[in-house]
Amino acid sequence: MPNNNQPPVDLPVHARERLSAMRGTPEHRTLFTSDLSVNEFLLVKESGFEPVGLVLGSSIYHIGFQQSAWSKNMEMTVLTQAMYHARELAMTRMEEEADALGADGIIGVRLKVKRLDWSDDLAEFVAIGTAVVANEGHGTFRTVHNKPFTSELSGQDFWTLLKAGYRPVGLVMGNCVYHVAHQGFGQWFSNLGQNVEMTNFTQALYDARELAMERMQAEATHLQAEGIVGVDIHEGSYGWSSHVIEFFTVGTAVIAMRADHHIPTPQLVLTVND
Repeated sequence: MPNNNQPPVDLPVHARERLSAMRGTPEHRTLFTSDLSVNEFLLVKESGFEPVGLVLGSSIYHIGFQQSAWSKNMEMTVLTQAMYHARELAMTRMEEEADALGADGIIGVRLKVKRLDWSDDLAEFVAIGTAVVANEGHGTFRTVHNKPFTSELSGQDFWTLLKAGYRPVGLVMGNCVYHVAHQGFGQWFSNLGQNVEMTNFTQALYDARELAMERMQAEATHLQAEGIVGVDIHEGSYGWSSHVIEFFTVGTAVIAMRADHHIPTPQLVLTVND
């Protein structure tokens, strides 16, 4: 378990003050904050966890420059590493906040990227979620590296996963920033008016997605996970040229808690909302 008497060294003073006030004492926790909906909040409590605080981490990152070849498909490794490292810094600080609250994990994690007007090369990366602690008798839910687990699962999905005998071990991600080669004039002219696959573009985007997926899977293997649920693939261009694109994959790595996996029977629910 972490030494919670030592404040996180990489967090602002006001963050440490807020977290210290929220932690309270083992006998009495003070006010908690969360971005859970009412339904999520109640299901998290029913599954044996208590929300202890909204936690976040951020990193304002200068994204370097990399020259690309006009007619070549290639990964922009400088940009790939910058985008990954910035997200990792934000995630690490969010985990430090959860550690300061004595949390076992973080659910509902969201990762955001926002360009800043201060400079064309600056972007803020933010990670935010709700830290939770397991009630006594529910065992340990921390990772093999003794860190709070992270997950983008909603409160409902978190409850369902636990009821079926699985638990999250970590939010895993992979990315790839890729330059898609420009089409030559001869190729453009020969395709004019024809239905034809643009194999150069197909191969470039295919390769970029596969690299991102491969890196996400490597993170899950590092956590000794059995699989990844809720995988999503995001595409974005953050002020780069029109032929440079990032593929970012993210999901929740899970492992089994027991051999039998009883899946709760789905229930029909009729909403009374307008």
